[in-house]
Amino acid sequence: MPAAIASMTGFARTEGVSAGLAWVWELRSVNGRSLDLRFRLPNGWDSLEPAWRDLASKTLKRGNVSANLTIKRQTEARLELDPQALEQVMAIVHDLHRRLPGSPPPAAERLLSLPGVLRQAQADQQAEVAAAAADVKAGFIVALDALTESRQAEGARLAAILNALLEEITTLRDTAAAQAADQPAAHRARMLETVEALLGSAPKLPEERIAQEVALLAGKSDVREELDRLTSHIAAARDLLAEAANIGRKLDFLTQEFNREVNTLCSKSASTALTATGLKLKAAVEQVREQVQNIE
Repeated sequence: MPAAIASMTGFARTEGVSAGLAWVWELRSVNGRSLDLRFRLPNGWDSLEPAWRDLASKTLKRGNVSANLTIKRQTEARLELDPQALEQVMAIVHDLHRRLPGSPPPAAERLLSLPGVLRQAQADQQAEVAAAAADVKAGFIVALDALTESRQAEGARLAAILNALLEEITTLRDTAAAQAADQPAAHRARMLETVEALLGSAPKLPEERIAQEVALLAGKSDVREELDRLTSHIAAARDLLAEAANIGRKLDFLTQEFNREVNTLCSKSASTALTATGLKLKAAVEQVREQVQNIE
């Protein structure tokens, strides 16, 4: 199967029932500099996280990913008292009772209703986890596959946008090349206007001297190298889009190179037309940069 461009944005949800437990996996991912996996699991399921984390890290390469597992029992759980939690609650109650003389002691049923005082029998919980673990893991794998498909679908949309932007940059590059060919004439006209404004009716400069000055200015404003590099960067970007897999960082670096050439082109411009084209190039490259930030 050919590699596909993947976005770092995606969502997946799977659910099922196993061993008297209804479970739901929800996976969300957004862009990130590296792979950051965060699991939110019910009590008693933490021991299974390393295996699930290993599965995710083999499938995903970049992005901030949250994996939430929700468990609901379909039957009433057998409860037992948590002695440590009860002792902590009783210590707090006795302290308050001393601070508030004459206050009635709390009823036992109120103490038992406090979070953590009563818990599911640990033996039952361990048995539930053991009985449902295989199905919950299978559900996680399905959710992980669905998240990958979601990220690839978004990646295909990003690829279409980037290809359109590269076409726009190519057209603007060609326009800039045509406009840059007129730069020597623009330099000559501007220089003659400046000389006439300064010298007025004084003797004209020799044509040879004017040609030398125009050649010097033209050399400083020669943008052929920048245009050639833009052509090379466009080709490299298209090659990366064809490569598809794990190209986000490479495209991000290449976008910086695009920016460098466009900025230099604008700084060397000797005409309003070329400057306007350079600004359009900068806007297109910035759009590429924004889209590239979300590619894996």
